[in-house]
Amino acid sequence: MNAPLNHPLPLLELDVLRTFVAIAETGSFTAAANAVFRTPSAVSMQIKKLEELLGCSVFERDARSVSLTADGELLLDYARRLLALNREAVSKFVMPDISGVVRLGSPDDFGERILPAVLRRFAQTHPSIAVDVVIDQSSNLRKRMANRQLDLTLLTCTDGMDETNVQVIFTEPIVWAGAKGGGAHLREPLPLSIWEEGCAWRAGALKAMERDGRDYRIAYMSAHATGQRSAILSDLAIAPLPKSFLRDDLVELGVEDGLPEMGNYHIGMIVAPEASAPVQAAAEHIRAAFEMLCKSGRP
Repeated sequence: MNAPLNHPLPLLELDVLRTFVAIAETGSFTAAANAVFRTPSAVSMQIKKLEELLGCSVFERDARSVSLTADGELLLDYARRLLALNREAVSKFVMPDISGVVRLGSPDDFGERILPAVLRRFAQTHPSIAVDVVIDQSSNLRKRMANRQLDLTLLTCTDGMDETNVQVIFTEPIVWAGAKGGGAHLREPLPLSIWEEGCAWRAGALKAMERDGRDYRIAYMSAHATGQRSAILSDLAIAPLPKSFLRDDLVELGVEDGLPEMGNYHIGMIVAPEASAPVQAAAEHIRAAFEMLCKSGRP
């Protein structure tokens, strides 16, 4: 839709964008209608008006499914940002002015990849709350929580681990990662790059190796994600990684390469009992951030 230069552009309605995002995430007009508390016919009417406003189709529909068009994919990114900005703006006025210090723990990998963006937005919505971050292994973070050295912490855990008092906020598969074009996975014994004792990914990988009776050796060990990545890229070893960690220079190796499946891992969060208002605010912000990551599929 091309409006004349001297004509004001139409405004997108946040309520309509909320419905649009719900359809995109559920893949269903009916499910989206339930999520936004509207009738399916009202939802259909909203999308019809949105498409008329933009002059393009945002969804492709058939008898069994709904998917985004190229224009719909573009709009989805804008819609999510506009809705997030709306929540941020409203929270400035409707939330009480909370102040204090929050001691937050995080494993190395998430402290590097995810926390900066999460904490930057939290600082914008809660400028009077200071967050002190401790980066450590998940096993050590549990101990810090038990000793009341932290107010809340993120940690990694796998299926079957003790998850007492842990709220799982994100789940994804663990996969074997190798260098693109590399041959480390063809060597015998299989060279592995793993974290130190206490790492959830290490436990899952070694358990899978032993279950399949695969001969392996630990060729590289590091407690930091950057060290693991270096070992893989140099083709010294392969390593267990969350699937979202793979980039263009890494490839996923699987059963067809003679490697066992490792299942899923989880990101959990522990919040101290009787947490203060600043801690509760930080915990809720982190939950919301990971919920958005789950929906977008881009942790």
